[in-house]
Amino acid sequence: HDEGALHEGHASLVREARALAGPEGQVVVTVFVNPLQFGAGEDLDRYPRSLEADLDIAGSAGADHVLAPSVDEVYPGGAPEVRISAGPMGERLEGASRPGHFDGMLTVVGKMFHLVRPDLALFGQKDAQQLALVRRMVRDLAFGIEIVSVPTARESDGLARSSRNRYLSEDERRSALALSRALYAGQDAAARGEDPAAVRAAARRVLDEAAHAAPPVVLDYLALVDPADFTEIADTLPATGEAVLAVAARVGATRLIDNLPLAPASGPAPSPASGARP
Repeated sequence: HDEGALHEGHASLVREARALAGPEGQVVVTVFVNPLQFGAGEDLDRYPRSLEADLDIAGSAGADHVLAPSVDEVYPGGAPEVRISAGPMGERLEGASRPGHFDGMLTVVGKMFHLVRPDLALFGQKDAQQLALVRRMVRDLAFGIEIVSVPTARESDGLARSSRNRYLSEDERRSALALSRALYAGQDAAARGEDPAAVRAAARRVLDEAAHAAPPVVLDYLALVDPADFTEIADTLPATGEAVLAVAARVGATRLIDNLPLAPASGPAPSPASGARP
């Protein structure tokens, strides 16, 4: 499932789905730019839509079917009266910056699940809070679907692949590399066994410098969170050792997000999941 304007990150989801489904299984890709996920003043009208190219990418990666309904087909009679609420987790980080976004996301994902009836559903780690909320919805509402996360796909210079990257000018794209650089700096600090405050500080140093770049990186948030509920990690990493370092920022008119899962402070750092590390 995704919002449209498919790219190599989505292709990696489809290839993984093909591998999991095997030669006899069916792989379905849903493509839908969901108006419920976009708030006032956001980029619904200019969000990239490229269905013909999406069909080529999905087919080449191994999809059997693409479900690409219109807004009228998904929401006959207008916006739905009954929606799925993301709860407290939906109000943190991305939810605080984009009120109602996760309610809209879960409502349409739930609807797509009912239409497709998948056994497995694959989501990218790049939208880590979305992934966590989908996992929670499936568990709390007994959907009976296994959710599989797929590592973030990155460009060779470390930039996380995103449909919104096409908005960036050459100079903006260069500034945007600070997001992944900051995350890797935090990951390195965690691998050295430093505490969460030092992990955040290592990442923030990169972002503080990028705030003076031309064009500047305007930070929305930098957070070190428990991936289960996206609450901030205080003094020690969770007993499981799982943590996500997440960042959101604007470069020019474009809002970008990125994150990295961190190893426990006492253990080795994981290698970058996909793409080269800058």
